[in-house]
Amino acid sequence: MEQKLSIALQTLYSTRRDDPHAIRMMIRLRDPIDRSVLRKAVDMTMQRYPYFCVRLRKKGRQYVFAENTQPVVISDTLKGTELNSESSNYHMIAFSAEGDRIVLDLFHGLTDGIGAYEVIRTLLYYYCSARYDEKLSREGIRLAGDVISAEEWDDPVAAVREFPAPQPSEMAPALDLTGVLQLRNDRSKTVYSIALSEAEFMSFNAKHKGSPGTMTALLLSRAVAKLNPDADAPIRSILCVNQRKAFRAPAAHQSLVGFSMLEYDDGLRSLPIDRQVQEFRRRGFEQSCDETILSGAKAAVSIIEMLENMETDQQRLDAMSAADEMLNRNMTAVISYVGKAGFGDAEKYIRDFRTWTRCPDRGIIIEISAVNGRFIFDIIQPFSDPVYVNGFLQELKDNGVAYEIQDVMKLTLPNIKLLWSE
Repeated sequence: MEQKLSIALQTLYSTRRDDPHAIRMMIRLRDPIDRSVLRKAVDMTMQRYPYFCVRLRKKGRQYVFAENTQPVVISDTLKGTELNSESSNYHMIAFSAEGDRIVLDLFHGLTDGIGAYEVIRTLLYYYCSARYDEKLSREGIRLAGDVISAEEWDDPVAAVREFPAPQPSEMAPALDLTGVLQLRNDRSKTVYSIALSEAEFMSFNAKHKGSPGTMTALLLSRAVAKLNPDADAPIRSILCVNQRKAFRAPAAHQSLVGFSMLEYDDGLRSLPIDRQVQEFRRRGFEQSCDETILSGAKAAVSIIEMLENMETDQQRLDAMSAADEMLNRNMTAVISYVGKAGFGDAEKYIRDFRTWTRCPDRGIIIEISAVNGRFIFDIIQPFSDPVYVNGFLQELKDNGVAYEIQDVMKLTLPNIKLLWSE
């Protein structure tokens, strides 16, 4: 069964060989990985997600996801394999395992963090049930043999007949973090991993009437402001928003990410932290109403229609390069948090969990995971200098929130083979 790319078309033409639009989720378990058990768990998992068992094909001037019946690959090294290539059996999803770690890699056009979490829930259920010979609860977990509803399969964007008109917006370019503090020549994409107690951070949020996403955006904004006291450009964070509620399609598998823009403006800077985060949260709610989300989706649909009407791949690549440049210009940071992982009974076997994705050109992205009693902050930046990370950690410390620096790593994501580069 073929699937039209629809919303994934933007992601496809935004990806580059040196800058793949991929999600990488890394799970460290309690014990070394049993390869034979993992093979069976992956096979059972992918039976449950036929809409992810696809390969990219060109049909006329357009691309489609076509059924792919070959096995999903499990690599022997955490470097993974190139997606959409012979080494991945032409899948856009792959796994790898080494030591006590399992990695899931997938093309971001297939799904978003919410969809990837569903896959991992299923995988961990099958793997941990067999590995530890334990009967785990299947509550909230999708399993092979389930009836897959039309809501889960169908594209909710394509079903909308009329969108609210996009709201015109003029905004000044945001503060470019790579152009200040002598960071311009440091272009090593780096991930700093920070761990916090879930109970302690949630208590801190409750005390100030904040939420994990808005509080993280605020603390980073405060740090950036203190490090750049004379900057004229606005400090603007993008808070990722799940669009499924607005589409009335909570089970949809597609990549359905909208965003709220939270600007740390002069009116906020003199307020105490509780007032600041409450205002950030109010602005976030205001931009997350159904009409605003659907209005933003209309803008995305207009881009898709523009791409579909172009004659060549190069024209589409150029158009998305311009769109990406505009997005990069308008944001200082991105905060992504999909909520508690909810990996069920298998969660007790997880020692660590990481989420990596594409790095902004000029700013910082913080991917937040909440697993097994801890918040993991993967702070992804296009430079190695820890100046902003240190500023963020100082904000945590000043507000009495304990943290642990886990490690510092070079950002590595799987390549995605692009058909037009063959």
